Amino acid sequence: MLNGKVVLVTGAGEGIGRAIALVAAKAGATVAVADIRGDAAEQVAEEIRAAGGPQALTITADVGDVTAIDAMVSEVVERLGTIDGLVNNAGVTRRAYIMEITEEDWDWMHRVNSRGVFFCLQRVAQEMIAADGGRIVNIASIAGRGFAGTSNAAYAASKGAVISLTRTAAQQLARHSITVNAVCPGVTRTALYDRIIERNAEKQGIPKEQAEAQAVRGIPIRRANEPVDVAHSVAFLLSDGARNITGQALNVDGGIITS
Repeated sequence: MLNGKVVLVTGAGEGIGRAIALVAAKAGATVAVADIRGDAAEQVAEEIRAAGGPQALTITADVGDVTAIDAMVSEVVERLGTIDGLVNNAGVTRRAYIMEITEEDWDWMHRVNSRGVFFCLQRVAQEMIAADGGRIVNIASIAGRGFAGTSNAAYAASKGAVISLTRTAAQQLARHSITVNAVCPGVTRTALYDRIIERNAEKQGIPKEQAEAQAVRGIPIRRANEPVDVAHSVAFLLSDGARNITGQALNVDGGIITS
């Protein structure tokens, strides 16, 4: 499905980003595995190599830094020749009631979640325009679509910005045969999810299994995403099968958001 394609995945050292990198490699892509933690990125690249996948390139990059973004993209093009697909996955958050969010919290989240996404998109689009096309997938969240269970208003605002950016970029880059879409995960079993479940179980004095059952009660399909559920949706949007899909925000959430 992605044979011969070069795909850059940011925030690929763990969780959803790791799953996207592994699924893209399994689909035949050469993957540039980027993360602010180079050791984590290298572990994922080693997993790809061990599974017999195509070449995997490790890059240490802070996507909140525009200079680092330029260096990252330049290295991918220099080493791998092109970028056919970008997955803007890197993101940060923490649980915080709206009245507890500080200026530092706001700037930290928006630096990576919206500013970083924009400048990664812009820099990669520069290469894609020269190459006559490409695919960009931004990882947003149902938090950006008004999900009532969102734990952090600053995070929700940053992900809403990603959805808006996706639509505008899709319109303006369509003339260059570049598609731009977003994937909006719902509750997903990541390290952060596990910590929240453990904290809730401890706070209520109940088994972890019971706390998890409570967490998924509001999901119509009655289970949280696994990271691979999000990854397969991303892989499709990167593929030629999605060549006429652009400007969309796809919910992968078990039915929580239906519009």
